[in-house]
Amino acid sequence: MNLQETVLMQLRDLILRGEFEPGQRLAEQQLAERLGASRTPVRAALVTLEQEGLVEANDTGKYLVRQFTPREVADAIAVRGHLEGMAARLVAEHGVSRQLQLDLQSCLDEGDRALAANPLGYENYAAYAAMNDRFHALILEASGNRALQRAIELNDKLPFASASAMLPMQSTLEQDRDWMHYAHRQHHMLFAALKAGEGARAQALAVEHTEVAQMNMRMALERRAETESVMPGLRLVVGG
Repeated sequence: MNLQETVLMQLRDLILRGEFEPGQRLAEQQLAERLGASRTPVRAALVTLEQEGLVEANDTGKYLVRQFTPREVADAIAVRGHLEGMAARLVAEHGVSRQLQLDLQSCLDEGDRALAANPLGYENYAAYAAMNDRFHALILEASGNRALQRAIELNDKLPFASASAMLPMQSTLEQDRDWMHYAHRQHHMLFAALKAGEGARAQALAVEHTEVAQMNMRMALERRAETESVMPGLRLVVGG
């Protein structure tokens, strides 16, 4: 990555990790000093982040960290569900290659191993999140629809919209563990529908799959004090 891309990635990560308060002004000079860069790539990063929806410009042209309502987050998750549903339908209709079958089966096996532990430790959650991201990315790539891929890529830059963003993080609650097992069973069912060429079923399963993320967001907002300790970016979501 060049310097501008690096600054953009670092600044986006700082915002999503809750390093700034919702509504906080992002001063170019202070950011440049913090990131060890000049103001030029910082200014370019802020313009991009405004386009992505993470920051907004006020009446004087100063950039502020955006705050999000629970409804906006839920809408972004729902959009991802419908886009991924379209991707799944396309893959089922095109036919699943032998290599894709092997890759998806490998993901399923990794997920099975990660969830076999009881209780789940941090390494199990991390392994499951990595597997989950790869599983979703494989289906999206196999769809062959570049416009669809760009739409998901843009939507995923919003807080908690991406595939693994709302996975519970080392929770001791049995309910969280149950939701993860349920989500992974959906992965297995989606894989079966893809192999069988069942486009409509694959699409419906992919859309339904995002209900787990919606449920996790609702639970996270109900347990704000506990959740923000492991997911500080939740501070960007105001209300609930």
